[in-house]
Amino acid sequence: MPDHLERWRLILGQKADAEQEIALPETLKGMDDVLEALYDTERQGGLGKSSPNINRWLGDIRRFFPAQVVQVMQRDALERLGLTQLLLEPELLSSVEPDVNLVGALLSLNKVLPDKTRETARHVVRKVVEDLEKKLRNPLREAIQNALHRQVRNRRPRSNEIDWLRTIRQNMKHYQPDYKTIIPERLIGYGRKGQALRHVILLLDQSGSMAGSVVYAGILGSVMASVRSVKTNVVAFDTAVVDLSEHQHDPVELLFGTQLGGGTDIAKALGYAETLIRTPQDTILVLISDLFEGGDRKQMLKKVATFRQAGVSAIALLALSDEGAPAYDHDNAAALAALDVPAFACTPALFPDLMAAAIQKRDLKTWAGDNGLSLKG
Repeated sequence: MPDHLERWRLILGQKADAEQEIALPETLKGMDDVLEALYDTERQGGLGKSSPNINRWLGDIRRFFPAQVVQVMQRDALERLGLTQLLLEPELLSSVEPDVNLVGALLSLNKVLPDKTRETARHVVRKVVEDLEKKLRNPLREAIQNALHRQVRNRRPRSNEIDWLRTIRQNMKHYQPDYKTIIPERLIGYGRKGQALRHVILLLDQSGSMAGSVVYAGILGSVMASVRSVKTNVVAFDTAVVDLSEHQHDPVELLFGTQLGGGTDIAKALGYAETLIRTPQDTILVLISDLFEGGDRKQMLKKVATFRQAGVSAIALLALSDEGAPAYDHDNAAALAALDVPAFACTPALFPDLMAAAIQKRDLKTWAGDNGLSLKG
């Protein structure tokens, strides 16, 4: 472990010790070199553009730092040094520690990836997706199924839908000694089997700042689509709208159907969502966007007002990630709040409980407050 002076020397960089008065041991010297290559603010493209230089740097950061720090440094390298070339070469891409931010970067470059890199990119994306899906699948499915089970009250079941055990328990007071039987006053059924009890529409803003949210939403949308009692539509938009629902069986295909980095026309996306709604009272609309509307703002708010009046439950998620709310349009968040549409950032871990609350038609503002989420607007 470095001592006090060595720590400060690593933090402040080589310029802070121009006379090299603090001698770093060999391991810390290597760590200092990789930090200097990335964070020397006067250096432009400090890693150089050659594959050997970048590849060597990627290997060094994995040698000197834990995986979580490696991911942060890779992201900083992409942002500070513009190393998008790193993602266009399969031998380099295979050296990168995969995470959500890398997936977002790959999706934003989807249309320009050369053929030799595309298969490697898909492999990287699939690895991250599978890891996240393992963590998110069971909590989300269980939350939704439990919420639906509590919500469904089929009071007029057909003979093959009667839950006899619950019916008997609920009607014990109607036992008739003379007939030695129960005359049920109320029948309780299992619900509408094989039918969607709720319709969830995920509207995904594809602007560049929403990359991480799009990744999580695509995975969560695919999981929800596997719950038979929930009809799910995943719709991505920028200035155009694309319905990705046909790819819900494969979240990787769904994510590669997005095109990150475009403009934003929320009003157009809401207009498309309107064509999908059949039973407003059973519909949950989740708009995942920073709310910077590039289209018709008045039309956007008019559409939302119409949805709410019809009974659609609507939520505006400013981010679906572990990194909190990014920059967002405060005026539009306030306007949505006035229409009784809560706007807040949500973590992927909390999303299952959010959907359970929405299915049960609980007050989502109260839910957000109870979970420590800051309502915007």
